[in-house]
Amino acid sequence: MRLASHKRTHKVITTTIRFMSTSPTTGDSLIKPTDLRGILKYVPIFSDQVFVIALDGSLIAHENFQNVLLDIAVLRSLNIKVVLAYGIGFQLQGASKLKNVEVTDYHGEGATDNTTLTLAMKIAGEVGSLIAQELTRSNLRCVSCNGVRAKSIGIVKGVDQINSGDVDKLDRKLFDQLLNSQTIPIVSPIALDRNGAPLRINSDLLAAELAAKIKASKLIYMTTEAAICVNDQTLENLPVAELEIYLENNSNLIKERLISKARHSAQAVRMGTPRAHILDGRLFGALLNEVFDKVGIGTMIYSDEYQSIRPAHKKDAQSIYDITRNAVRSETLFNRSKKHIINEINNYLVYEIDGSIIGCMHLRKYSDSTITEIGSVYVQSFYQGKGVGKKLIKYAIKLAHLDGTEKIFAMTTKASEFFEKVCNFKEGKIEDLPLIRQEEHHANCRNSKVFYYPII
Repeated sequence: MRLASHKRTHKVITTTIRFMSTSPTTGDSLIKPTDLRGILKYVPIFSDQVFVIALDGSLIAHENFQNVLLDIAVLRSLNIKVVLAYGIGFQLQGASKLKNVEVTDYHGEGATDNTTLTLAMKIAGEVGSLIAQELTRSNLRCVSCNGVRAKSIGIVKGVDQINSGDVDKLDRKLFDQLLNSQTIPIVSPIALDRNGAPLRINSDLLAAELAAKIKASKLIYMTTEAAICVNDQTLENLPVAELEIYLENNSNLIKERLISKARHSAQAVRMGTPRAHILDGRLFGALLNEVFDKVGIGTMIYSDEYQSIRPAHKKDAQSIYDITRNAVRSETLFNRSKKHIINEINNYLVYEIDGSIIGCMHLRKYSDSTITEIGSVYVQSFYQGKGVGKKLIKYAIKLAHLDGTEKIFAMTTKASEFFEKVCNFKEGKIEDLPLIRQEEHHANCRNSKVFYYPII
């Protein structure tokens, strides 16, 4: 029985790869038949793992959608369990124009009025049925299920979101039963609340929640946009902390329709999903190339040694203020008021473990943008000596490489050994500081030492 299963897998993969060797539209070579051995090595790695695949409505309407389903069939032949979530923004936009009906939001990112919900429910049913039909033609078992319970978002920034929802609860037992019976759950962006009332959920958010709560090993967003590009360069491998910095400070560099996917990819990785992918489903064989090729063709977001470090938010100001109080009292840190922390919150990074902030760091960029100061580096006493402070400093240096900083400096009265021996900074002179920082140094009378880390 095992041998027969292996032969069937080998046949499906070989046929698919032969079919994929050359794109029918571009002639570009993707996975080649000679790569079969490379693909087969992933069989024991991915077998029995769960992939959540989010399909944009625009991709479902694209001519390459049949090939996407063929890729999914190959994944299933390798005993990879698949959950499909889908969007309807493209179809909703087309239907609203055809019927001359005004909708409040196409993509489920804002308020959903009654008219929009009624039309969205109709379209979600049609798209879900279409996906089920196409999967059935590919000899794949599937079922539309109500395994997601919704809750109303309510009022956001003074605006009633009406019929827009969030994920309230997920029926993990139901999903496990379906996946263990070799069935693909198809999850609609329309879900019911505890009273049976329908609510619209953003499909990117839905997929991220699914991936995190059913412990998927991959979350894969398939769209009709190229992967995340910055300055005409595809970001193929992106640590989650770096992605969050882009989203916080340079979201304008990311295509508008990919920002939601980028945010929810980061969310899923932070919640425990090891890998999130964003790829262009219009490309022939995109899914198999992304999963089975070392390089891939999309953007992969992953957790790394800096996964506990993130940009601070306004809600973190009190925690930052609280954990730095002892250091201020001992004159280890310069005194910064809570108001100052709130005003500077976008320049703080925090180290978080299990939802609690245990360390922080402030980055100050000077006017010529080539010099950055590291300040307010502090780790709670229980976590000191465990490498947290060093990770914060290393991460600051990593960011400096990305934003054009040429020199980093820090000023300290009591952490000279940490900067010099642990972090490899070199002692410098006050005269080398930016002029404004020299003036501040003389005014505060702390007599701090200066340490530099040359980036270039």
